[in-house]
Amino acid sequence: MDQGEAGIRTAATERTQDTHRRGAVVAALMLAMALAALDATIVSTAVPQIVGDLGGFSVFSWLFSGYLLAVTVTLPVYGKLSDTFGRKPVLIAGASVFLAGSLLCAVAWNMGALIAFRILQGLGGGALQGTVQTLAADLYPLKDRPKIQSKLSTVWAVSAVAGPGVGGVLAAYADWRWIFLVNLPIGAVALWLVVRHLHEPQRKSAEPARIDWAGALAVFACGGVLLTALVQGGVAWPWLSGPSTALFGTGLALAGVVVLVERRAAEPIIPGWVWRRRTIAAVNLALGALGLLMVAPSVFLPTYAQSVLGLAPVAAGFVLSVWTLSWPVSAALSQHVYRRIGFRNTAMLGIGTAALILFAFPFLPYPGRAWQPALLMLLLGAALGLFQLPLIVGVQSTVEWAERGTTTASVLFCRQTGQTIGASVFGAVANGVLAGRLGGASDLDSVTRGLDGGVVPQATRRAIADAVHAVYLGAGCAAAAAFLVLLFLAPRRFPVLKD
Repeated sequence: MDQGEAGIRTAATERTQDTHRRGAVVAALMLAMALAALDATIVSTAVPQIVGDLGGFSVFSWLFSGYLLAVTVTLPVYGKLSDTFGRKPVLIAGASVFLAGSLLCAVAWNMGALIAFRILQGLGGGALQGTVQTLAADLYPLKDRPKIQSKLSTVWAVSAVAGPGVGGVLAAYADWRWIFLVNLPIGAVALWLVVRHLHEPQRKSAEPARIDWAGALAVFACGGVLLTALVQGGVAWPWLSGPSTALFGTGLALAGVVVLVERRAAEPIIPGWVWRRRTIAAVNLALGALGLLMVAPSVFLPTYAQSVLGLAPVAAGFVLSVWTLSWPVSAALSQHVYRRIGFRNTAMLGIGTAALILFAFPFLPYPGRAWQPALLMLLLGAALGLFQLPLIVGVQSTVEWAERGTTTASVLFCRQTGQTIGASVFGAVANGVLAGRLGGASDLDSVTRGLDGGVVPQATRRAIADAVHAVYLGAGCAAAAAFLVLLFLAPRRFPVLKD
């Protein structure tokens, strides 16, 4: 065998090994994404068993809000750390914290301990979400990124829908503690694959890395206070009450502290260029609007399906879940569209269609049939798949490796914040409509709990329908706002860098 043939075989062997390593890392990313997605929803159906065992009914909502708050406020920090030290150490550290939190949740002795350990889980979950999305862009060139992103979208969609069902089965036939214990083997496999197969190139710097710990603490405190005010306002206390005023006032003061600290920092956690660059700023605002509008179907449609359409909980869940069928398919096919008309125009096509679908929801016949909202959800999933993935792929392609983690984290942070704001705003809208239709201080939660699966009075049924219609109109306005942001703020062609 001559040297030329030996060289060809060696090159072919190396390519095969690279493909194998990348496939193993992708499997690890999918497992990590499944953990992050499942833990946002899996606890919901096990709440009766958890409360029955540990007590603490008055504060159980913090099992969800505490986890989501921790995920959201840590996203910018992990994004900056992954740009500074690399994705691998951040992902390993985050996954380890997440698994430690899962183990501690499984041995929690009261509700306070469980909430604290859920927050610890969330501190690791922020690393899972942000670093997984960043690594997806690192591993593949631009032309292949839709493949990995569509896989991650599929994992997220399936996990988010399956979470309540899995939680209910484990709580009913095993023990609610298994909800957290099942994370351990899945996470261990993901960690092993990352440690063994993820190899990042060494990046030498003339100066040692400097971490903006003051900025990280300020961002964490500011985000935690403001998001707590949004999550608990109108639930734990009235909006125009002392606690709300104190939290919002403290949050605004801390926002000023963040600005001062970040301006003076050599390597700020949230760099100013995140908002000075038109492309990144436009994508952040547009995906913030996406998070806001997603609250309408994900939170209010199941109530509509059960109370207005008279469906059982399983059938109501199916009406919602159909959008998880069309979303990943549309996302995977979006590359054929944005290669022709560009990232911005593809996203505008998707969000413009989504706005029309959301505005059409209040015009459904009353009380209507289940296939009608299900069809709208199928179309909505297709429209949002055409909207979200081009923006994520596009904005990640406009920055170098050293800025990709921060950019991705800012996008995810804005989407998560949009969801938090949407839950608060649309909850207030729905409760306001109900109070106007039924009189008194009626709210959606108390009304639906009072039905207990019985025959819904016609007046209540109509009031719930009007409340959900108002929420969908608000979601349509959010979609229209995202369209306008892309139209007037985003550049016609994203400034994509060469791979």
